[in-house]
Amino acid sequence: MRIDLHTHSNRSDGTDTPAEVVRNAARVAHLDVVALTDHDATTGWDEAQDEADRVGIRMVRGIEISTRFRGESVHLLGYEFDPEHPALVAELRRVLDGRDNRLPDVLRKLAEHGIDITLEDVAAQSGDAAASGRPHIADAMVAKGYIAHRDEAFDGWLNTKGRAYVDRYSAPLLTAVELLKDAGGRAVVAHPWSRGSDRVLTAETFEQLKAAGLDGIEVDHNDHGEAARTALRAIATDLDLVVTGSSDYHGTGKSEAFHLGANLTAPDQLDRLLG
Repeated sequence: MRIDLHTHSNRSDGTDTPAEVVRNAARVAHLDVVALTDHDATTGWDEAQDEADRVGIRMVRGIEISTRFRGESVHLLGYEFDPEHPALVAELRRVLDGRDNRLPDVLRKLAEHGIDITLEDVAAQSGDAAASGRPHIADAMVAKGYIAHRDEAFDGWLNTKGRAYVDRYSAPLLTAVELLKDAGGRAVVAHPWSRGSDRVLTAETFEQLKAAGLDGIEVDHNDHGEAARTALRAIATDLDLVVTGSSDYHGTGKSEAFHLGANLTAPDQLDRLLG
């Protein structure tokens, strides 16, 4: 059984529609199970489920929540929770509003360096996304000929050290875990030792997160080398946490290395996570 528990559609920062993600998962990657985990949004679930029913694949309802722990960005995957749980909905709204509200400041900083991007340019790229984010700014930069690929925008402009970076609200990590659990879901830390989060996600931190309700660790991810995977798997084993693997697929929004099925979750781990 082939299982990929981390993908994105154009309802956040992927380039495929939810239906296309599921269809490609079934017909191109030959997956048996795929999770749609758009950033801070669940608006693609119904479309993805309709396509899953049509093509005969299991679709897991998921999300990737932007959180922060001790000043570092940490992403949290949630699965099979109530999308109408009031406290969780309110927190996700704060996160999404944070994405939208920083756009004028980012565009102002870009303009100071001769890069003329408007809110309308970004909206043309974000389309059906729940909020407009840095990837959509990057796509607008590509569309207007300032750069050749989305990655270039992050390398020099939009990453945390970039000339046009503006901070935004992220949910407290422990709060996000607790909200997911209160909503009846499962919580898994996404790509935990990438993008600076290794500084705060120690074995002791994972123990604290498990006490708050954490269910698993995304061990097998393209951001992790073999040494990191081995160490993370050992932490998961020590704490009796589920081990997942996934592609973090974004369509053409990420390199081909992040193709559907790039990293897989073992069937027994899916059973432990979702039953």
